[in-house]
Amino acid sequence: MLSSTYAIALAAMLASAPVIARPVLHSDMARPATIFGKHQSTCSANLVSCSDSITDADSCCVETPGGQLVQVQFWDYKPSEGPADSWTIHGLWPDNCAPADSNTIFPLSLPVISGTGGGYQENCDPSRAYHSITDVLKSNGKSDLVDYMKQFWVSNDESAEKFWEHEWSTHGTCMSTIAPACLASDAPQGLDAAYYFQRAVDTFKSLPTYTSLSAAGITPSTSKTYTLSELTHAGYIPAFDCKAKAISTVTYYYNLQGTVIDGTMMPFDAPKAGSCPSSGIKYPPKSDDKKSDGSMSTKASGVA
Repeated sequence: MLSSTYAIALAAMLASAPVIARPVLHSDMARPATIFGKHQSTCSANLVSCSDSITDADSCCVETPGGQLVQVQFWDYKPSEGPADSWTIHGLWPDNCAPADSNTIFPLSLPVISGTGGGYQENCDPSRAYHSITDVLKSNGKSDLVDYMKQFWVSNDESAEKFWEHEWSTHGTCMSTIAPACLASDAPQGLDAAYYFQRAVDTFKSLPTYTSLSAAGITPSTSKTYTLSELTHAGYIPAFDCKAKAISTVTYYYNLQGTVIDGTMMPFDAPKAGSCPSSGIKYPPKSDDKKSDGSMSTKASGVA
């Protein structure tokens, strides 16, 4: 059956997804003894976000209240964005634990916005709303990361740079374990953002949605349709969202053991289904329309 094949493919994919190595930055090598601040000496590696064990934990050591990490991927087919044989990154978002977290220790100085589970905060630190993510990442030794993001983290209605700035200021600044107080006092500016974007990209690389669907015989088509069970019959079930019955996004859910810097992603089933119908789901191929930057969609090569 198609669904059982996809189950095997996606289960295998997720089995390898939880362990994501800590990113290596030039600044790590320059100041190995101090760069991690509290992380290096006082944090237990066993703390898991949204678990009962975090009641008295330091918010530098475990993601709270946004301990439900959401990795969202786009399928932008018209206009086409990103490689023709890959989904693209929307972001990595720290949603509050569901139901609303009674063990919150990260100050809720901003309003909770309604959403999945306990909602979420946004724009948590305007002072860290960096205006050139490219420069921030390059100054922290992440030129290769920038090159990857230019191909796989793109928007169909604004420049990639504006998109990255939005994702960082809106969501990245709300991640408690990379707050300035959690890093060393001599950490370079933007190291927090470097950790955020590296974690988001590493998570995306561990979730090759296009490849996993293709392995189950689910490929873009101008005529074929699929059922929701064919898309989601797997070990850990993501949420698929549709527009006019065509797939537009997929959302994967995680808790995090440890920190954004060096923790382990722990997948779990989507807490609610996406908007796709039970049947008749379309998966259109990416068109040859020009991208928002004026270039043409290209086929991915060597997607990690």
